[in-house]
This record gives sequence, C-alpha cells and structure tokens, in this order.
Amino acid sequence: MRIVIGEDSVLLREGLVALLGSGGHEIVAVAGDRDALLTAIREHRPDLSIIDVRMPPDFSDEGLRVAVQVRAEDPGARILVFSQHVTHQSATDLLSSGTGGVGYLLKERVGHVDDFLGAIDEVAAGGSVIDPEVVRQLLGRRRNASPLERLTERETEVLALMAQGRTNTAIAATLSISEATVLKHVNGIFAKLDLARSHVDHRRVHAVLTYLQG
Repeated sequence: MRIVIGEDSVLLREGLVALLGSGGHEIVAVAGDRDALLTAIREHRPDLSIIDVRMPPDFSDEGLRVAVQVRAEDPGARILVFSQHVTHQSATDLLSSGTGGVGYLLKERVGHVDDFLGAIDEVAAGGSVIDPEVVRQLLGRRRNASPLERLTERETEVLALMAQGRTNTAIAATLSISEATVLKHVNGIFAKLDLARSHVDHRRVHAVLTYLQG
C-alpha cells in the first residue's frame, strides 16, 4: 500500500514510517505542515493518507481541512485522521464526504498495533473506522448546536482573547502568530457568525457578545 503521512511530530512520524514500512507498506511521502501535505497527496495520489489534525502553520485544524479539501477534489481518496483532537465542524464535513474510505482515530485510545493496522486496511479498502469517542463528542456538540461550533479551535482562542479586550497586536503576541494571521482568523469568525460588514453595527462587539452568550 502506498501511504502519505501528515504529522508534525518528528518522533511520531518516524515511528509510523518504521511501523508501516516493517508491515510492507510503501511510504511515498511524509509532510510536517499543511502545504507540504496537500502537495504530497496531490502529487502521489496515495492509496491512503494518514493525517494529524493540528499542523503548522497555526496548529488549529490544518490537517483536517486538508483532508476535507482532498475529499472534495477526489471523493474516492482514502483518509485516516489520527489525532489527539476532535475538531467538530471539519470532522463532520470529512465524515459526511464521499461514500467510505475514511477513518478518525484518537491516538491515546489505540491500545494495540494490530488494531491500528487493521484500521488502515479497512479504510484503504473503502470502509469506515471511527472511534466511538469521536462519535460521542460530535453528537454531544450537535445536541447543543451554537454558531460558535462553526469556529476552529484557533478561531475560538482568538475570539476568547477578543472578549478580554485584546487588540489584534496583543492577540498576535499572545498566540505567537502574525497580525496578518490574526486578521485572517477575525474575518473567519465574522463570516462563520454571519456578521456582515455594516456602517451601523460593530462586528467585533457582536462577535464577543455571541461568545459570552454561548
């Protein structure tokens, strides 16, 4: 099986390479950030891509968004998300895409190597393997639906700092990201909370009120 691995942790990435290589699989590319991952998948068109959720540059849900994009471009692409995190909206988008060949496993809940290797085979064959904890969290969030659930984890962090009265400059310093990246997240927050540009209303204030009420 030809596999692309998207994982920013060097130790875990190399561990996966060694494990899968010893099982006879061919690792055609490894990627440690979003752009390299998307490029590798498009170039190699692997039998399976194993992807972490949080990757550079922002460590929010870049890997998962790559997975969603890849499935939009090719609904038959086989994707196994292997992460410590459940990012709700993107996870829902991924799991509802295509007709199979998708999986979502939580790293800390994989107790046996054979279970992991079995999941790889199942997803590559077009099946679906989803950790029950992922399902539980997604259903829990759906029951308590809120506009805030549309936000990525990074956007939620930015909004929380906005609620503290921080400027974009202060938010950038706190999160160790550029002001341009903060502005991108702020605009994403406005869009996802349906806060259109207005000469009358202050979108930043309305976004904070939505956060405080949520």
